[in-house]
Formats: sequence, structure tokens, C-alpha cells
Amino acid sequence: MRNIRQNRMAVFVFLLPAAILFIGIIIIPIFMSLKYSTYKWDGITEGTFIGIKNYIDLFTSKSVGFPQTLKNALLLALLSVVIQLPLSLFLAIVLARGVKGEKFFVGLFFTPVLISTVVIGQLWMKIYNPDYGIINAALRSLGLESWTRVWLGDQNTALFAVFIPILWQYVGYHMLLMYAGIKNISQEITEAAVMDGATGFNLARYITIPLLRPVLQVCIIFSVTGSLKAFDLIYVLTNGGPAHASEVPSTLMVTQIFGRGKYGFGSAVAVFIIFLCFFFAILIKKLFKVEEN
Repeated sequence: MRNIRQNRMAVFVFLLPAAILFIGIIIIPIFMSLKYSTYKWDGITEGTFIGIKNYIDLFTSKSVGFPQTLKNALLLALLSVVIQLPLSLFLAIVLARGVKGEKFFVGLFFTPVLISTVVIGQLWMKIYNPDYGIINAALRSLGLESWTRVWLGDQNTALFAVFIPILWQYVGYHMLLMYAGIKNISQEITEAAVMDGATGFNLARYITIPLLRPVLQVCIIFSVTGSLKAFDLIYVLTNGGPAHASEVPSTLMVTQIFGRGKYGFGSAVAVFIIFLCFFFAILIKKLFKVEEN
């Protein structure tokens, strides 16, 4: 009994610093944002309590355009799920089969995750440059001059042009998670399926992917919530422009708080982002649980 109490005390002591940091860095700021979102506040003078007016303005104020930013974020999330994750899964399955140079390619695909987002943003700004960028240069060399664009400055292409670097940066991250999950699948199961005549495609469809469900669930949650709170790469590439074509809730929040001094409204945007992340995380877990049952 004494040993059990000592073990519990040891666990408590070791968890206490992490718990204090979590409460101080995550929990308290969330509640502070929730409080400030009910105020009209410029960050300097004393705020005025206005209740849920900031939340109403999110969807009624035409000058802010929050619904458009939400639409852009949801589109990024959809593209991440239907393009980024299948590509990551394909790479993980191919590499996990033991191709030549397996470790090298795993490290190669994961490298963009380690690079600073600002550096990646500057790199892709050069790639998208309308004058000397590699994309327009390649199109001109193929005689497709009419296809060239100011990719980051065109309202029709800005959002998709922003998505490509996000895809490039994080496809290796999800690939590594899936790769590790596949490597943890028992070889006996795989060998038994092969002996029963399972081919490469059927092996992936009926053995690998079903057994990878917990990892896929985590990857989908990370992908969706990451898209909903995407900020840094979009801020570097377009700052939400042109004409809010690539604006997302996070860039709108920064613009409202630091650009216009609307700390209350910006806090309402922050709270809504947190709500969306929790909502979709719970929804995805529920969908996986229902499908499993």
C-alpha cells in the first residue's frame, strides 16, 4: 500500500511541471481569449462589455468577410484530406515494402518538415515569381505562354498556389506517421495474406489500410485542424491577399488585432478557431468509431 502511494506521489511530482505549463500556456490563454471576445477593446484602454456582438459580427459584417475566410480554411482542409493524405499513404506503403534506399527516401520526404516555414515561403515565392519563376519559365519553354499567371496575385489561383507549398511541406510528416504504423503491422499477418494470394493492391486495401486505421484517424485530425489554424505559410506568401482570396481565420485574426487594434473581435476569431478544431477532432473520432462498430 505504501509503495502504491509512493508511486502515485512520484507520478504526480513528475507530471506537475508539465501540467503547470499546459495550464499556463494553453488553458489560461483560451479562457482569457473567451473573456476578451465579449469586449470591445483596443488592447490599451479599458474595454467595454458587449456580450456576443463580436460573434454576431463574424457572420454579419460584410467589411470583415469572415465567412469567406472560413470557406477558404474548409477548402484547404478538404484538399488536405483528399490529396495530401492519399499521397502520403501511397508513399508510406511503397517505402514500407523495402524499396532500395528506403531510409534515404524517408528522410528526403521528411526534410521539408524540418525547414523553417519562412524559408519555405521565400523559396516558393521565387518559384511562383511571374518573371523568373520556374513554373512560368517552364510554361514559356513549352510554348504555353497563355497559361502563365501571377500565381500569388491572381484571385483565381492564390488559394491553390498557397496549398501546394503546404502539401509539399507536410506530406512527409503524414507519410512518416503512416510509415511507422505500417512497420508495426505484424509480418505474420502480411505473410499469411500473401500466401492466400493477396496481391500488392489487395494487400494494401484489405490488410494494411484497415490495420492502419488508428494512424489514419490521427493524420486526418492533424490535417483538418492544421488547415483550420493555418497561418505562417499563408502570411508569408500572400498575407491573405489578393483581395482576401487566400484569407483564412488566422490571418484575419492577426490583421484585426495587430493591424486594426480590434482585440475583442480578434479574440472572437481565435475562440471560433479553437471551437472548430475541437468540433472536427471530435467529429472525426466519432465517425471512425461508428465505422468501426
